[in-house]
Amino acid sequence: MSVIGLRPAMPADSEFCFELHKAAMGDYVTAVWGWDEHAQRDYHTRGFDPDQWQIITADGADIGMLNVEYRATEIYLARIEIHPDHQGRGIGTHLITALLSEADQLRQDLVLHVLAVNHRAYALYRRLGLRETARHGDNDIKITMRYPRPPG
Repeated sequence: MSVIGLRPAMPADSEFCFELHKAAMGDYVTAVWGWDEHAQRDYHTRGFDPDQWQIITADGADIGMLNVEYRATEIYLARIEIHPDHQGRGIGTHLITALLSEADQLRQDLVLHVLAVNHRAYALYRRLGLRETARHGDNDIKITMRYPRPPG
C-alpha cells in the first residue's frame, strides 16, 4: 500500500478539489440531480473551505480530500473523495478506520451521509461497522450512517 498522508488544504487547491469532485462524484451527482457544470462550480465555490479541508496524499501525490467536523457529541465525516485512479486500494478504509479509532478513544459516534446511489461507498461503510440510521431528501437520496460510541 502507498504511504498515505494528509496535508492542510490551501486556497490554491480549489481547482484540484473541484476536478476531484467531478471525477469521484460526477456519476453519482448526475444520477441524482444531473450534472450542471455552472451549478456545481457555484456549489464548490460556496463550500470550499481550506481551513476545514485536508488533502489526501499517496506517496506524496494529491489524490483526494477529507473534511471532518468535530462536534460536541460526535465526529462528522462531512466529505471524503478519492480520485477513481486511487480507489480500491485501501486508502478510504485506512482513513475511515483511523476516524473510527479516534471516535472510540473520544467515546463519540462517527456519523456520515452517503448518496443512496453510491453503492460502493455504502458497502465500505457497512463493512467498517457503520449502520444506516435514516434516509432523507427527495426519494430518500441520502442515507445517514452511524458508528455508535462504545458503551461505558
